[in-house]
Amino acid sequence: MTFTPHGKHLIAGDWVGGAETFQSEPAHGSAHAFAVGTVDLVDRACAAAEEAFWSYGYSTRETRADFLDAIANEIEARAEAITQIGSQETGLPEARLQGERGRTVGQLRLFANHIRKGDYLDRRHDAALPDRQPLPRPDIRLMERPIGPVAVFGASNFPLAFSTAGGDTAAALAAGCPVVVKGHSAHPGTGEIVAEAVHAAIKSCNLHPGVFSLIQGGRRDVGSALVTHPLIKAVGFTGSLAGGRALFDLCAARPEPIPFFGELGSVNPMFLLPEAMAARAEALGQGWAGSLTMGAGQFCTNPGIAVVLDGADADKFVAATTAALEKVGPQTMLTDGIAKAYRDGKDRFESRNAVRKVHTTPSAGREASPNLYETTADAYLQDHALGEEVFGPLGLIVRVGSVEDMARLARGFEGQLTATLHMDAGDLGDAQKLLPVLERKTGRVLVNGFPTGVEVCDAMVHGGPYPASTNFGATSVGTMAIRRFLRPVSYQNFPVALLPADLQ
Repeated sequence: MTFTPHGKHLIAGDWVGGAETFQSEPAHGSAHAFAVGTVDLVDRACAAAEEAFWSYGYSTRETRADFLDAIANEIEARAEAITQIGSQETGLPEARLQGERGRTVGQLRLFANHIRKGDYLDRRHDAALPDRQPLPRPDIRLMERPIGPVAVFGASNFPLAFSTAGGDTAAALAAGCPVVVKGHSAHPGTGEIVAEAVHAAIKSCNLHPGVFSLIQGGRRDVGSALVTHPLIKAVGFTGSLAGGRALFDLCAARPEPIPFFGELGSVNPMFLLPEAMAARAEALGQGWAGSLTMGAGQFCTNPGIAVVLDGADADKFVAATTAALEKVGPQTMLTDGIAKAYRDGKDRFESRNAVRKVHTTPSAGREASPNLYETTADAYLQDHALGEEVFGPLGLIVRVGSVEDMARLARGFEGQLTATLHMDAGDLGDAQKLLPVLERKTGRVLVNGFPTGVEVCDAMVHGGPYPASTNFGATSVGTMAIRRFLRPVSYQNFPVALLPADLQ
């Protein structure tokens, strides 16, 4: 199936073009022209979202669940075309896009089932105590309610699962919040066809068209206008630290500050404990190389740092990692800009005297090859730049002298999405020393695994202390993500007939 984009925005049910356009930059295939977003389109989309909220925000859970299921069905109906345009634009393999599409429709259906159950409402009731002394207690009920229109920014590295109808959009729609998406210019055609799927679901479910709009990228003022629009009540973002921090500051500076839920990246350190290294250093090195280079390292959970005790087992680990990396050829990165940033990150590492090259390969154009370096704990703690994320297949080994040095190093890390303990039974005591530190630094702690691959489920946390995310109490993956777009409301001394239906 061949899909040719029409290059328009979806604004409250209408496909809207514009005089100014930008060209997509596909990894292969033909480029296409797309209308550039404008501040006026932002205003139109936000006004429509506010109007839609008065019906959609008070719709039944079943209505919204059916809508989410309908979006999933419409995406699946366009499966072949989505894979075709997504592969052209991003260079991602077809199998990866097919898997990501499965994750996207899976999380839509997960949220549908989640709201049907109703547990997310956190309903509470303190019955009246009219005879209580010295003062009676009123009848008080509580329930979570949707906050209003939400802005969502598409991510460069996940054109489906973290973009137009990805996790942020699914969570907001499940909560009862209309969504205005700013599409990412790295995959505008993929965003367009997914928007067509959402549009079809809106029509089949007979919902207000303002419940969803897509404004294509092309200009930064569109993003600024979106997060500062007075009708937007929260923002979901996945992207760079610099871009996310700039938008976060805009949200905080508004006359009415709003929450900015930004997932901004992480180096995801691994701590390899002595017994595990003695038993399987080579296997750990091979596994790390596979995780480090998966998808050209373009995952926010890419494990970029391995912390090991200096010695013979560390040497085996390094040798095995190097041997595995030598077999990995160049991979296509998502955009020319991301590829250039990867080369700049490599140059930054090689400019440090305290960093030793272990395995380095040249990268050019949109291709990236893996690189591996090592340093000491003291050198790492003295150079903040070594802890900055390099988006791509670059790894750093930090050699330490003791488990106590591991704990000291862990305390020096900034906030992370994940941290991993590789351990055997004999490492339990050492792991217990590290765990309190890792809990404070991360949103997810793993044992004997690799963090690439984030399960979409009730218990998942994809977030962490800053700079991993801008809100350590939230997650952008899993059903708890819906809480970002809800707020509690108490109802005091209400007659039953006046209560919301979910409280009656």
